Amino acid sequence: MKTKLLYSRLILPALLVLFAACGAKKNLVKTTTSTTVATKTTTGNAPNPELQKLGFLQKVADNAVYANNIVGDMKFNLKVDGRDITAPGSLHMRKNQVIRIQLFIPLLGSEVGRLEFTPDYVLVIDRFHKEYIKADYNQLDFLKDNGLTFYSLQSLFWNQLFMPGTDRLNETSLRKFEANLQPTTATTPISLKQGNLNFVWNADTKSGLIGQTTVGYHSAQHGNSTLTWLYENFMNVGVKRFPAKQTFTFSTTATRQKRTVQVTIDMDEVTTKDGWETNSTVSSKYKKIETKDILAKIMSF
Repeated sequence: MKTKLLYSRLILPALLVLFAACGAKKNLVKTTTSTTVATKTTTGNAPNPELQKLGFLQKVADNAVYANNIVGDMKFNLKVDGRDITAPGSLHMRKNQVIRIQLFIPLLGSEVGRLEFTPDYVLVIDRFHKEYIKADYNQLDFLKDNGLTFYSLQSLFWNQLFMPGTDRLNETSLRKFEANLQPTTATTPISLKQGNLNFVWNADTKSGLIGQTTVGYHSAQHGNSTLTWLYENFMNVGVKRFPAKQTFTFSTTATRQKRTVQVTIDMDEVTTKDGWETNSTVSSKYKKIETKDILAKIMSF
């Protein structure tokens, strides 16, 4: 009983706080398909720096996984306010449709909670209290104010380069990124600034794989927030590679006091299984919690 109560009161609220202020801009990319950038040289076969940059950015964008589904059991770890908690879980993602995180009670294996993002709504299910919330993004002020959408999270979870306000990456949009190409360095930083947001992707200079993404959000009204997303243990998914281990750390001053939350998702394997329902169904026995009520609980956590 105490174990279930601990997981329901700590892990689910902390997850919501983390995702609530990820600091990603509205209307982020829905897909990361891109057009081919031709490789050219200047007179005398000297490299053209701009085309070299575009070629590298193309390589990074082309690393996007082709699969429509990413599924795997995982070890979930949460660090917040000096506490360090680990639980078994699972991750189910279907491209442009859903991101689902499920958490289970160790040894018992029963589900304690579920966090689900779709393009239209956010769903949180608390199995212990038999409660849930389901709201579109406009109903959740803390999501709306921070510009969080499904597609922004998808880009982060799927380890993809993206640009706010576009539905694809082409040569025109790629030219808006900055890339400090130094062939002698192991990683190459790619940066983009838009409004209150600063994006930096650190990509492997040779392979173009993104190893870290940092999003900085600076606002006089909503404070300063930083999200750092690390990618490790890349596994083969078809001809592409997907990071089975992801660690995201979120720090913000938007709350009354500075808060830092770190979550690690370490998948045992990465599969493309498709035999699962896209959308979760909530039992009629569960009580729906008003959005404002649960947000008050979350922000006072």
